[in-house]
Amino acid sequence: MAAAILRRARSRRRRPPASPVRAHAGPAPPSAPPLLRAPARVGPRPASPIRPRGAGRPRPLTSRAPPPAHAPARCRKWRRGRSPRGSMAGARGAGREAAARSRSEKRPPGPEPEPEEPSLLAPAPSLGDSSDSGLSDSDSEESVFSGLEDSGTDSSEYSAEGEDGASGSGEGHSMTEKITGQQTTGTPSPKTETAGAQGDDEYMQDSSDEEDVRNTVGNVPLEWYDDFPHVGYDLDGRRIYKPVRTRDELDQFLDRMDDPDYWRTVQDRMTGHDVRLTDEQVALVQRLQRGQFGDVNFDPYEPAVDFFSGDLMIHPVTNRPADKRSFIPSLVEKEKVSRMVHAIKMGWLQPRRPRDPTPSFYDLWAQEDPNAVLGRHRMHVPAPKLALPGHAESYNPPPEYLLSEEERLAWEQQEPGERKLNFLPHRFPSLRAVPAYRRFIQERFERCLDLYLCPRQRKMRVNVDPEDLIPKLPRPRDLQPFPTCQALVYRGHSDLVRCLSVSPGGQWLVSGSDDGSVRLWEVGTARCMKTVPVGGVVKSVAWNPHPTMCLVAVAVEHAVLLLNPALGDRLAVGSTDQLLDAFTPPEEPTLQPARWLAASEEERQAGLRLRICHDKPVTQVTWHGRGDYMAVVLATQGHSQVLIHQLSRRRSQSPFRRSHGQVQCVAFHPARPFLLVASQRSVRLYHLLRQELTKKLLPNCKWVSSLAVHPAGDNLICGSYDSKLVWFDLDLSTKPYRVLRHHKKALRAVAFHPRYPLFASGSDDGSVIVCHGMVYNDLLQNPLLVPVKVLRGHTLTRDLGVLDVAFHPTQPWVFSSGADGTLRLFT
Repeated sequence: MAAAILRRARSRRRRPPASPVRAHAGPAPPSAPPLLRAPARVGPRPASPIRPRGAGRPRPLTSRAPPPAHAPARCRKWRRGRSPRGSMAGARGAGREAAARSRSEKRPPGPEPEPEEPSLLAPAPSLGDSSDSGLSDSDSEESVFSGLEDSGTDSSEYSAEGEDGASGSGEGHSMTEKITGQQTTGTPSPKTETAGAQGDDEYMQDSSDEEDVRNTVGNVPLEWYDDFPHVGYDLDGRRIYKPVRTRDELDQFLDRMDDPDYWRTVQDRMTGHDVRLTDEQVALVQRLQRGQFGDVNFDPYEPAVDFFSGDLMIHPVTNRPADKRSFIPSLVEKEKVSRMVHAIKMGWLQPRRPRDPTPSFYDLWAQEDPNAVLGRHRMHVPAPKLALPGHAESYNPPPEYLLSEEERLAWEQQEPGERKLNFLPHRFPSLRAVPAYRRFIQERFERCLDLYLCPRQRKMRVNVDPEDLIPKLPRPRDLQPFPTCQALVYRGHSDLVRCLSVSPGGQWLVSGSDDGSVRLWEVGTARCMKTVPVGGVVKSVAWNPHPTMCLVAVAVEHAVLLLNPALGDRLAVGSTDQLLDAFTPPEEPTLQPARWLAASEEERQAGLRLRICHDKPVTQVTWHGRGDYMAVVLATQGHSQVLIHQLSRRRSQSPFRRSHGQVQCVAFHPARPFLLVASQRSVRLYHLLRQELTKKLLPNCKWVSSLAVHPAGDNLICGSYDSKLVWFDLDLSTKPYRVLRHHKKALRAVAFHPRYPLFASGSDDGSVIVCHGMVYNDLLQNPLLVPVKVLRGHTLTRDLGVLDVAFHPTQPWVFSSGADGTLRLFT
């Protein structure tokens, strides 16, 4: 930094020479005082290796003769311009030298004459010689050392000074001779011109100011300059402007790819410029990141060298004389001791007493006085007292306290904790004949345990009856009616029965099986009224819930078959056919996700009315409460898993644009325009009119298998393959209100009773569990869930049990279909 300051100061001081005469120590203007042309130094002077004596002291303003030639250091100092430049003799010598230069310019060009070397033994002129006569060689010689010549730039001075420090006195003689010869002849030397040219080129091409940019703001937060175009100030007080950074991320990426030194380039926060780290700096950073020392040569594990050796030495380590305080008593310590003695005399300070090494024993139950503080405590527990000895402990007890042989055998057979006496009474003729008591040490030890393990404070225990922790549930007989026993068995299917459904009036029952047939049963007699072959595995059946409609939907492979069983009221059968035949197809058929096909005459004789064909297999079909809409679930991926069909207009639509997982089952809300869609891990409630998601329920199950909605619509139950039955209160939370784990295997079906507060679940363990589920009109009262009956009757086939359950619409009966090919009615 000092070098940069000097270079800037020299660049300001430097002036180009106007003429050769001016460049080589011409005379000063006559009107100027002698010291007017002395240059003022701006920056600090660099320290030279050999500094002459008195270089920093000012010279007197008197004319002085030049030093003799045998003093090279003195001559060098005078040549550098450090002597006063205003002596009269110097001015006269300068005038003569100017005249000589003018004459030499008029001479024809020729070889440069050799400068005369002054004699080393010439006497020095007188200091007081100020007359005009006799101004000869002494005056001209003094003009060389008078200091009136222009020193040019300081770089030559400092370079000369460095050379002087490095060279000897002989080099000083030669330099003095060269300067004297040049000024005597008046013609500038080629060496001087070459040096000057080199100096000019050097400073014209000097870029140290641009390289050495220092921010002088000091320890100031750089956030203060965020709103300014500059980031600080340099050594001259000029602003250091922030570099313009218009490069985007693409340019930075290209730089990172092209520049091999991009990884070692960092930004200087003080100046804003990019700085490339050297190999040494990168190695230093890597060492610091690894937690090592910054110096490579530092060995933290080098053996320690003791300064003092353990050997006894004859001479001391140091010859430092001992301090005076080492053998003179300290006044501060004397004052402290006097204060301590005074405190002991006054009794303020007690000296330490030696401790008694003998152990001290004390009684835990010593304070038994009721007037004592511990005795008055309300929660105090007194010491346990020993029971006083009775007649049985006597050495000569009465005969009634002695045990007979039978009593002795019974006492020995009893447990130690059940015995009334922990010893056998004996009779001795005298006290002298009583032997030592064998259990004496054991009893003393138990007494000590009673003393120090007995609590000193009474603890308030809460006596909780375990029966009180069990919730008070009503008795099952108070919750009747509910099905309790098996009444009828419907036999006829040759394979497992996957599904069943009951007519709205409760008189008929329909079932679908893997044997490729749909059977219609009479509920009261278990008689098969009709068998309809469908030619495939029946996945789902659903009876239309509308009381004036006699229609059954059957899911078989890729189609949904609409059957008119022609059972029951003939008016209902006829009105159903009239409704289906009254449809007129539109002139321009619209694109639908399903195809509606009318049945042929042969199929109509078998009861088939319509066929709805799909692209994927159908796994479930369910009706809306009004009987005009039905929803089907397809075994596919994507948004078309759920389709809604309208019977009166024969239209099909896909209500969802995207899928949220594999759909397991769907159900319509009994009272509101909601559609409940159950996936593997969640149940979503959609508003069909607003076409938005209303609620998402989290059953906390691994795989949801079935779904049923309460007739009131505020609660629903889900069955899962991990043997859980989850009850949701839609008004309470999206989390389960209650999780029932009554089954041991996977749940296949759940169902609510339309009128009674009952719900049932069928499982692969072959059982049907009927529970009482009362939902109160009071919103502040939670539903009451009580399991009331476990119904068994199905036999396990292929590790499958009950596959479907359904309640009778009016009676507290439950139907179940199983893998054993039967349907059972529990009443």
